[in-house]
Amino acid sequence: VQLQACGGGLVQPGGSLRLSCAASGRRLSGYSVGWFQQAPGKEREFVAAIKSYGSSTYYGDSVKGRFTMSRDNAKNTVYLQMNSLKVEDTAVYYCAADPALITSSLSYPDRYDYWGQGTQVTVSS
Repeated sequence: VQLQACGGGLVQPGGSLRLSCAASGRRLSGYSVGWFQQAPGKEREFVAAIKSYGSSTYYGDSVKGRFTMSRDNAKNTVYLQMNSLKVEDTAVYYCAADPALITSSLSYPDRYDYWGQGTQVTVSS
């Protein structure tokens, strides 16, 4: 499966963005999909994930209550709605997919086989 992430940009603190991760080559509904963020000089960190063949979602502690992940199977795309953005959310955001992850593995980037190219999110006044 090939993944294409987009939707990043520059937004003021408190603002919103919606990231998209569009898939080609396979039906994304059969994959668990995760979003990860990587700030300069830092390791890639878990943001959110959605399980394969369903809509169960999981979030990192820093984004709970502010970010929402969803699927649109008809468009073969997953989304990350980011609200109440903070300066510390600034990072490159990557989507990743894997067909065979158990729930306890969703937050580990090295468990995913397929990655998109990343999209920059900058939160600044």
